[in-house]
Formats: sequence, C-alpha cells, structure tokens
Amino acid sequence: MKPLIHFVHGKESGPWGTKIRHLADIAREMGYDVESLDYSSTFDPETRVEMLVNSCNTRPAQYLVGSSMGGWVAMTASAFVPVRGLFLLAPAIDIEGYPPYRLGCDGNSVEIVHGWHDSLIPVENITRFSMKHRCTLHLVDDEHRLKNRLPQIGDYMISFLKRMEKHPE
Repeated sequence: MKPLIHFVHGKESGPWGTKIRHLADIAREMGYDVESLDYSSTFDPETRVEMLVNSCNTRPAQYLVGSSMGGWVAMTASAFVPVRGLFLLAPAIDIEGYPPYRLGCDGNSVEIVHGWHDSLIPVENITRFSMKHRCTLHLVDDEHRLKNRLPQIGDYMISFLKRMEKHPE
C-alpha cells in the first residue's frame, strides 16, 4: 500500500478545490495515495479534528497538508495521531474564536507557506509560530488563498516531501 497524504481544506472551501487538486496531482506523481475529506458539514474546528483523527485511525497518514482552518485542524490532529510531517498553507494560527492549537510534530517536520498580504491571518502570527517551533517558513507575495503561487507551492511541497523521505525518523 502506498503512503498516504491527507489534505485538509479550509473553512469555506471544499475537499477538492484548486490548491488541493494541484498538490494531490503532485503527490500522486511522487507515489503517494491521497485523501481529502469533506468537512463542509461543520465550521467547528474541533469537530473537524475529530473527523480527521477518526479517518487517520482507520488508515494512517504519513503527512497532513492543511490550508487555513485546515492548517489548524492538521496541526491539532497531529497531537492525536502520529504523522511524519505537516505542510501548511496560510494556517489559522492564533485566530480569535479558535481554541489554542496543539502540535504533535517537531518543528523540523513542519513547513509553512504564507502570503505577505494575508488579510485573514496576520503574517506576525505565522512568523511568531515558526520562530517558536523552528519551522521552515516561506513568505510569498500573495494573499490568503495563495492562488497566484500554485506552481511555487507545488515546488515547496516536492522539496518538503523529498527532504522528509531522505531523513526518516
């Protein structure tokens, strides 16, 4: 069985939006299976964590890729299910109305892409988190959806997965 990458969409997007389709195609080309649940039945981030944890308990994922609220969900789920790494896009870190995140991965196993012009999640939240956990952080000239940087984000994900596979735990 191929290793699994679980994609986690944002609050108001869907399981197979543009970013996820783009990155899932890359993951498949690299030999991974991909999964993306539909979380649109709830806006509660903790309920989404439960959904992801239940899915990962059924079939463990090697990596979680989360966008916006999905980044928060992926981070927090990593405290409950073992994963090798997290690839996060504009993750909802330290946002009002969200519970405190939990993180089950070492910072070296976390890579983040965030837009300088993100009006929903302040770049300061992401830089503070990245410094605290010593994560790899890519700041790009884009906004929250990162729609103008898909090829670049794909390159970052390829590099992340290659780095993680080169240095198994």
